[in-house]
Amino acid sequence: MNEPATSTLPVQDARIYPRGGLDVLSRTEVARLRDASSGGMHELLRRCALAVLTSGSASDDPRAARDLYPHFDIQVTQQDRGVRIDLQNAPAMAFVDGQIIRGVAELLFAVVRDLAWTAIELGPEYATELESSEGITDAVFGLLRNARVLRPADPNLVVCWGGHSISRDEYLYTKQVGYELGLRGLDICTGCGPGAMKGPMKGATIAHAKQRKTHTRYIGITEPGIIAAESPNPIVNELVIMPDIEKRLEAFVRMAHGIIVFPGGVGTAEEILYLLGILLREENAHVPFPLIFTGPTIAAPYFEQIDRFIRLTLGEAATSRYEIVIGDAPEVAKKMFAGIRQVREARIAHKDSFYFNWGLSIPLEFQRPFVPTHEAMAALDLHHGRPASALAADLRRAFSGIVAGNVKEEGMRRIEQHGPFEIHGAPDMMQALDGLLRAFVEQRRMKIAGEYRPCYRVVA
Repeated sequence: MNEPATSTLPVQDARIYPRGGLDVLSRTEVARLRDASSGGMHELLRRCALAVLTSGSASDDPRAARDLYPHFDIQVTQQDRGVRIDLQNAPAMAFVDGQIIRGVAELLFAVVRDLAWTAIELGPEYATELESSEGITDAVFGLLRNARVLRPADPNLVVCWGGHSISRDEYLYTKQVGYELGLRGLDICTGCGPGAMKGPMKGATIAHAKQRKTHTRYIGITEPGIIAAESPNPIVNELVIMPDIEKRLEAFVRMAHGIIVFPGGVGTAEEILYLLGILLREENAHVPFPLIFTGPTIAAPYFEQIDRFIRLTLGEAATSRYEIVIGDAPEVAKKMFAGIRQVREARIAHKDSFYFNWGLSIPLEFQRPFVPTHEAMAALDLHHGRPASALAADLRRAFSGIVAGNVKEEGMRRIEQHGPFEIHGAPDMMQALDGLLRAFVEQRRMKIAGEYRPCYRVVA
């Protein structure tokens, strides 16, 4: 393996003292954050910290920041006065006149907080507790509560999904929708990266300012494999790092009072299939959950293709769980606002909390972490005749594997060593999947920059 080139970018050392939930860590937590050996999390901490210190980066290569700042390091120390974080050779872009930017510091504290909690509360000694659906949901709740993002208040949180690599027109439309949501007092939660994850937050900031809304929430939920490729955008003011993609997805749907889907690539398709697979279960048939697919007029063919793929794979019943609104940002906001009112009424009627959707049934097959090896990808059962929910779970895994091969360092390493993943299934389903993926490539939805080399091969 080639050694990374020495960076010539400006760097800075710093010593900072977190506050607000990070005043005290146990010796065990600090030891695991410092230790890069077996059971330690130092390399993970270093990678995630570097991602937030380069917040706003336009790259989606998880190795780019590491190669640009090869000598960066972070150390966490517990002192009598609290936690101390030492940064060595940190990106100078995170500082102004020698002081770390406040928002960047808050995101850095969130990284340390969440990795410390994961190291202890989800450590190997608790593995048996994560073998049940209830145990995994409790773990998701615990991490969100520890991050202090679960707040008793009237339902007003809209999760926005969409691609990090989208066209300029699509990005401007996400801002327009965010603006309309903000005018109605709604807060925004996204995957925290660029593109469709940034646009709604940016639009909402202007609307919130016009409405003199002072307690604004722009929540970003990510996971270690994604954050290095999609560093948080500068508007995120509450960051949560979930341990894996499955817990990240569960956090989205448990916290959301409604979800808007903008144009995107394989990651967005994964999110759609995850949610529809859950909503199509009989136990969730009567759970109100506003779900709107939307984009500018030029995105109409994109959603037509997504809609056809859903009908072919999951059946016509799946279409009853979402609406498609094209080129009308105010209408999207009106429909979402009305849907959230129904959510509020249902939560009151069923005595369910506003801040965490306990009433939604999520089966273990949607919660158990999927490791996209070549063997696991080839073994996915993508054939007709299966229950829609079960098929959705495997389709979700297929897209998750492609995401890993595209932007996650471990997945990229597997592709380099063994070649593309192979995806097998029913001929008509594979033809539709291949067509969808080819469209993503042609529309440059797979990568922000550079020529895309497929990490997959669809086999009928």
